[in-house]
Amino acid sequence: MTDMTAALTESQLKSVEQALEELDLAALTAALRPLSAVQIVALLGRSDRRQRAVLYRVLPKDQALEVFERLDPSLQSDLVGGLQDDTVAALFADLDPDDRVELLDELPATVAARLLRGLPARERDLTAGMLGYPHAAIGRRMSPEFVSVRATMTAAQALSRVSERLGDAETIYTLPVVEDERVLVGVVSLRRLLAAAPETAVGDVMSEPHWARATESAEAAARRCADLKVLALPVVDNETRLVGILTVDDALRILESAESEDQARIAGTEPLRRPYLTASVVSLVRSRVVWLLVLAIGATLTVQVLEVFESTLAEVVTLALFVPLLIGTGGNTGNQAATTVTRALALGDVGPRDLGKVLLRELRVGLALGLLLGALAYTVTSLIYQPAIGAVIGLTLVSLCTMAAAVGGAMPLIARAVRVDPAVFSNPFISTFVDATGLLIYFLIAKAVLGI
Repeated sequence: MTDMTAALTESQLKSVEQALEELDLAALTAALRPLSAVQIVALLGRSDRRQRAVLYRVLPKDQALEVFERLDPSLQSDLVGGLQDDTVAALFADLDPDDRVELLDELPATVAARLLRGLPARERDLTAGMLGYPHAAIGRRMSPEFVSVRATMTAAQALSRVSERLGDAETIYTLPVVEDERVLVGVVSLRRLLAAAPETAVGDVMSEPHWARATESAEAAARRCADLKVLALPVVDNETRLVGILTVDDALRILESAESEDQARIAGTEPLRRPYLTASVVSLVRSRVVWLLVLAIGATLTVQVLEVFESTLAEVVTLALFVPLLIGTGGNTGNQAATTVTRALALGDVGPRDLGKVLLRELRVGLALGLLLGALAYTVTSLIYQPAIGAVIGLTLVSLCTMAAAVGGAMPLIARAVRVDPAVFSNPFISTFVDATGLLIYFLIAKAVLGI
């Protein structure tokens, strides 16, 4: 959204805002006329619900549908509430089935049911079939509108079929090849069909298919589509019968949404699922307050550790000066490891089965970091205070970095193994855990080295 807003000049923004403020529809229409659909989406993302409805109503009909399809489902839902029923019904019917399902998930049940009843029978059946899949499954995000060809067809027959279905197909550049009962046996690109002799059998030019099962995670299927660098990925049922297709643009949207969700949870918040400027203050507070309460309760562990070692701090007051440095370094080390492994999990580079390998690698990385930081801390602290204090700080950093890196690397894998979002166990929880255990390590080393 930031990039899209950046494409708007200050004068364009000012013209639109002034027309909205004065409710001058003629001036608003003139201000919107030179803008692209992407720029208008950016404007809608900056506007409140009333302004959004006004902006949308002055758009030309052909541009209105393109803009609506580009909006986040949450904004589509808001817009539906501000439009007349006949306008909403027409928009809803013109949407692709996968976009329609996303919007239905955002709408109140009564509104969703009314819109479904108003659809033509074919569109209603396509949409209802997708709604039958689990919420996070790729079957709910695929397109059921595709062109398939048979292996026994000639290239000329296949191209003729593509030509007949141009109007209602999601994509024609990658074509699934099926046998009886829609069983997937291959894929063929439009380029290959055009290059082949007219009498060539499709089976002779098709490739081995990569596919996704309709019930598997949408994120996993989208990741596979992106990794394979294919324009479309067939989606099949449990009997390998073709039920839909995932296009690369839909795959990228799924991955962008998953990335935003992971980043929010890594930072200790819940994802907003809508542009920032359209989110209410209440929703912003709600997305953050639960995590802050959980982490505040977790932080009492740190307080309890300090209370246990209160007498140690009283004997060597200098030790208190290094508490922020040590818990900050430990938390940052753990967070770096967790972020790296969480990203590797998302990319499919590692999985729960690699826990041992990741743990060993992060132990070595943590030890190396600890030795570097510990040696530096020992030198500086010994010069300013005394060698004994320097030894405590140096040894603590070695132990703390090793422990924090191991915990940070292992927690996302353990979370995935128990079917919990790895991002939930990333930075906030790891920081809290490392703070408490780091202080425990610090004071135990201090007692042993200083004899207190």
